[in-house]
Amino acid sequence: MRLRALLETETLGLRLLGGEDELDRSVRGVMTTDLRDPSRYLSGGELVLTGLAWRREPEDSERFVRILSAAGVAGLAAGEAEMRSIPDDLVQACARHRLPLFSVVEDVSFASITEHVVRQVSSERAGDLAAVVERHRRLMTSGPAGGGPEVVLDLLGSDLDLRAWVLSPTGRPIAGSSLAGSGPELPAAVCAALAGEHLAASRTGRRGPHRVSAGGNTYSLFPISGAGRGAARDVRETVLSDWLLAVEADAGDWPAERLDLLDGVTQLIAVERDRRDAARTVRRRLAQEILELVQTGAAPAEIAARLRVAAPVLLPGLGTAPHWQVVVARVEWDGTDIPGGPVAQALLEEVLVDPEASGTEPSDRIAVAHLGDEAVALVPLPALPTRPEGLEPEGAAPATAPGLHADTLLAAVREPLARGLDDDGRLTLGVSASVHSAEGLRGALEEARHARRVAAARPGRVCAAGHQELASHVLLLPFVPDDVRRAFTARLLDPLRDYDNRHRAELIPTLEAFLDCDGSWTRCATRLHLHVNTLRYRVGRIEQLTGRDLSRLEDKLDFFLALRMS
Repeated sequence: MRLRALLETETLGLRLLGGEDELDRSVRGVMTTDLRDPSRYLSGGELVLTGLAWRREPEDSERFVRILSAAGVAGLAAGEAEMRSIPDDLVQACARHRLPLFSVVEDVSFASITEHVVRQVSSERAGDLAAVVERHRRLMTSGPAGGGPEVVLDLLGSDLDLRAWVLSPTGRPIAGSSLAGSGPELPAAVCAALAGEHLAASRTGRRGPHRVSAGGNTYSLFPISGAGRGAARDVRETVLSDWLLAVEADAGDWPAERLDLLDGVTQLIAVERDRRDAARTVRRRLAQEILELVQTGAAPAEIAARLRVAAPVLLPGLGTAPHWQVVVARVEWDGTDIPGGPVAQALLEEVLVDPEASGTEPSDRIAVAHLGDEAVALVPLPALPTRPEGLEPEGAAPATAPGLHADTLLAAVREPLARGLDDDGRLTLGVSASVHSAEGLRGALEEARHARRVAAARPGRVCAAGHQELASHVLLLPFVPDDVRRAFTARLLDPLRDYDNRHRAELIPTLEAFLDCDGSWTRCATRLHLHVNTLRYRVGRIEQLTGRDLSRLEDKLDFFLALRMS
């Protein structure tokens, strides 16, 4: 609202003492103060109400008004109750700083003025924003996109003083205050915590907004459900791929009008999300065609032709031929017939975006298809630039293609997604090595599938394995039947555990350290802070109890495998 509107409201008892040329200033709030320096509590645009208790001598007026002017307040209203009239030094100071000054008659309380201003400002902000949201909604549903979720979040910030972010189900910021440069960055740990709380609340079936505390602040979480996906018969069909709107505020005491407004904002963002999903149709179809060719054993030349078609779509503006990686995912729910392929497909399209990348653009370079209950992602990786022969710096490491790593991927998504999987869902991921030709894609697909099976043999709600693990004997361990593993480890390690329990001899830690030091007596004794003779005594006791010889490679390997399986 404008200062002029306050002056025109007779019931407020305001009389203008100076600043008539500044009456078109906007009022964004009210503050009542008698502090000598209220600057720490001012953010700009306020109508300041004061009883003049801060004034002890005429010079105080200049200092007080200078502070208000520097803070960007809209105007100053001084009560007449304390001094019966407004001092001339205050009128002159306001004139020097071009700060509008009002007097408040004795029989009008500051509370009445505050209530009037707050009511007017709140209704105007909500009305203006609602009108803009509705206009933007019509634009987006009838024509080209209206600028994405950033436009609406900017309006929330400018018109309602609300900081808000759109987050992916893994906690990656897609749009928000910090991304637009209008506020501090939301820490990654807070983003992940908010995403996890949202997924956990969604699994309970509770309606939003969900009030949570994270990083010392209170947030209200509003679900963003795809407007064009139709009603899901089970929340588990979409919970792992839906976005959320996180607002830095407690919506618990909001009026129904404001909650309706935020609901409209989420619907507007959902429309933008659906537009982006529709644009993915081409990439999904390309991935489906390529992967079907790979699976059916098509000639490499035919696959290469498809890749040449796909590269400009998946890597727009990139002139070099990419490397490719394959990621396979499977989502399984206990006691349900929900198709796992589409769920995993939508999830992979969110999971495979670099967690450090913000906005919707990075996800436009990932193509995901679903083959049965598995989702398969074809991830293009730009080839590293090559130097002319002979120009490599001396001692430089050879260039290798960039790529996804299973452990990094797992660390970025495990915490929030585990909350959404709850106690009845499971996500397993397998990541292939990068390949640079059509001939390598079939091997990459099989490698990713095998890595996913290794991940599936591990405990946990979210598990991943990469191609590096397929080059080790350790990959065999998950496929050993449980009863065989238990019998094998019990036969070798139970005698040592029993002895340790009775004598506190630490034979098991000694065995682990001895194997880790490759059987080196000196290094092992140093690590354990033991004399070599003491170490030899312990190793002899291990051999005596188990009937094995730790100088033999076969027995060393048996002990190593038993420790890994235990």
